[in-house]
Amino acid sequence: MSEQTETRETRRVVVVGAGMAGVQTAVVLREKGFTGPVTLIGAEPHQPYDRPPLSKAVLLGKAEGSAFDVDFEALGIELRLGREVLGVRPGDHELDTATGPVPYDVLVLATGAEPIRLPGAEGVPGVHLLRTLDDAERLRPVLARQHDIVVVGAGWIGAEFATAAREAGCAVTVVEAADRPLAGALPAEVAAPMAAWYANSGAVLRTHARVERVEDGTVVLDDGSRVSAGAVVVGIGARPATAWLKDSGIELGTYGEVVADDHLRTSAPDVHAVGDCASFPSGRYGERLLVHHWDNALQGPRTVAADIIGESPEPYDPVPYFWSEQFGRFVQYAGHHASADTTVWRGDPTGAAWSVCWLREGRLVALLAVGRPRDLAQGRRLIEAGTAMDPELLADPSRPLKGATA
Repeated sequence: MSEQTETRETRRVVVVGAGMAGVQTAVVLREKGFTGPVTLIGAEPHQPYDRPPLSKAVLLGKAEGSAFDVDFEALGIELRLGREVLGVRPGDHELDTATGPVPYDVLVLATGAEPIRLPGAEGVPGVHLLRTLDDAERLRPVLARQHDIVVVGAGWIGAEFATAAREAGCAVTVVEAADRPLAGALPAEVAAPMAAWYANSGAVLRTHARVERVEDGTVVLDDGSRVSAGAVVVGIGARPATAWLKDSGIELGTYGEVVADDHLRTSAPDVHAVGDCASFPSGRYGERLLVHHWDNALQGPRTVAADIIGESPEPYDPVPYFWSEQFGRFVQYAGHHASADTTVWRGDPTGAAWSVCWLREGRLVALLAVGRPRDLAQGRRLIEAGTAMDPELLADPSRPLKGATA
């Protein structure tokens, strides 16, 4: 073994954040044969767990938790849970924590995102967020008692929570400041058909509705109307959980995210960033992407681990992917549609199954599939390959996507 390899193998790797991105980074390091010390620091006291089930099985009491099936002890990964990280001093290669400094040779930032709170609602009884296991466990009895529930925000998490609440038998009103659901994620003509899903499930969707204040048992809107609320669930977005880095000298971006390069290295030496807390430059899309989805937290760690052990990984440039289960529909999205110049519909958006394809210069760059998983699977591969498509053939929903190439 060369001296350089030996030095790499004995470095102390410290990972801050015990969600998917942090856990996966630690696990992949071991899979790739890294033998040096690996420490995983998490703010929550719980065993590291997966988040998607929180808005589904855990929330409805169909599962007690969603802990990762990882034997950390057998892998030689040291867990430090319930530890708050206060800052980092890159020049000293030290983290500052509530229990004292932690030295590192290589640091991985994987602190994820935190929910945006509703202004003025701090400390008001019955106001909830849904981001952590503790949040889900506090909401379970609320659903079991079949309270009238107001959901603030008709984004992905708002729709998923409204779905679970209706399944539990609650009366649900969703208030959304924009003119449609998913206003920040999808173009108007694509999101508009989804508004009917709320009414079809028995939920009330109120658009152009801003919350003025929350009183005990009532949500007051800016038009003066009042909505009865046994509980209020806030789902108005998330921001990178990076406030603790503000004095570190590590470059942060427009949204407070860590600015990483195409190997997920930060501006500080020996510091990487991965998952919801980091943006990266996409050669595929010609812009910097900040992706708050599970698949990014799953894939990025392979690049980080390879870079740490000196494998010279390929640039990190994934086709973003996520899914959502809402109102009896399986919704999937792949790619990034911002730069598209053509939109092609496949199927009737008032029906149970349809897709939307976005093209740029004749090539597929993004796809939304509702109840059409085959479209998504084929479309994702076509996006990765940069395949030229025939829009006329693509518009035929009976034709497989792979049969609609130019």
